[in-house]
Amino acid sequence: MTEPEKKIDPIRPTDDDARNLGRDLIVAARFGAVAVTDPETQSPSVTRIAVGTTPDGAPVTLISDLSSHTTALRANTRCSLLLGEPGPKGDPLTHPRITLDCQASFLLKGEDGYDDMRDHYLLSHPKSKLYIDFLDFNFVIFDILDARLNGGFGKAFRLTADDLRQPDA
Repeated sequence: MTEPEKKIDPIRPTDDDARNLGRDLIVAARFGAVAVTDPETQSPSVTRIAVGTTPDGAPVTLISDLSSHTTALRANTRCSLLLGEPGPKGDPLTHPRITLDCQASFLLKGEDGYDDMRDHYLLSHPKSKLYIDFLDFNFVIFDILDARLNGGFGKAFRLTADDLRQPDA
């Protein structure tokens, strides 16, 4: 009889370096991939989106009512957001990235805070001025529930929403 294999837990204890890297990836992101559940097929669907942050550091995107991911988020606000891009050199899998489990909420034109968010978003995404005022565009704010950080080879962490909150927020 052989001994059962011991599972090795690849997740490291969360430390300040992991928290800082996670926050840095969120703040630096200008685009990412959002994963939603298609309301008709219940299949997962992933699409690239522009990403910024709210004044208090939460991920946000400007989204068209015409997109399939908007329809999916209206039907089920739970989603995942993948942030972090490979650098210009080396193996792409050695570069840090973070997957955020989120609850999406819509901030619609005319609602309190919309104009402030518009102005704030344009600071980091000036080219969106071309379409930000189109009637079908609104904001989606991603409330982080928890996260999985891959800081590079052998650097996996689980992070909480509190871990990722900006220190001055």
